[in-house]
Amino acid sequence: MNIIFHKAFYGVYDTDPAAAPGRMEPIIRKLEKHPHYKFIAPKPADIEDLQRAHSPEHIESIRQSAAIYEMAILAAGGAIKAAELAFLGEPSFGCIRPPGHHASADSCWGFCFFNNMAVSLLKLHADGKITSAFVLDFDLHRGDGNINILGGKEGFKILNPAGRNERDYLLEIASVLDEAEEYDIITASAGFDEYVKDWGGKLSTQAYREIGAMMKVFSKKRCGGKRYAILEGGYHYQDLGINIHAFCDGFR
Repeated sequence: MNIIFHKAFYGVYDTDPAAAPGRMEPIIRKLEKHPHYKFIAPKPADIEDLQRAHSPEHIESIRQSAAIYEMAILAAGGAIKAAELAFLGEPSFGCIRPPGHHASADSCWGFCFFNNMAVSLLKLHADGKITSAFVLDFDLHRGDGNINILGGKEGFKILNPAGRNERDYLLEIASVLDEAEEYDIITASAGFDEYVKDWGGKLSTQAYREIGAMMKVFSKKRCGGKRYAILEGGYHYQDLGINIHAFCDGFR
């Protein structure tokens, strides 16, 4: 399984929790212990890639901070790389930052700047590779940017689970996937802040493994095996690597 990561993501580009020092290191230390993960460095997204999801005014507003802009276009490029490899049948996880699911066409909040998910899917769509996609957004916070950019697009389905406990949460995902149609690809805005020790206080490490496994099974049944995920939230740094590995272990 591919892990899309660039050493530049260790860099601190802002003062928010997603940009904090010490967030990415435990993830990579954990994943590097497992030889079945192949690390691939991405390139920054092109301006054309950004323009499919965002207005020129929004792009220019992010460009006002060179540190944020350079990291954000690299994250978007990481999402594109994960999507392109997934289309070739290689399951991939984009270990990127900043996150993106709160970035809409003309605005952003919640530690996000460009919508990595939308940029990557719209790239595949523009290249004629897909006409449909299933997006599972299991971050603690509803991905309004994903919804605003992709929600009204024909062939695109977004699920933001709302179960109040782990059992209901997993049952909701399983039920929706079981009833879903075929899609060209399945992808996840993978936030880990629903973790029992994180802000959400809901999901166990095993739950993330089960989510990954459900996506794997769905991809093989309905998407020709095409699947990828990209990192969104997750702020309990000590266990972030453990939880991401658990998800990837089920997903690969």
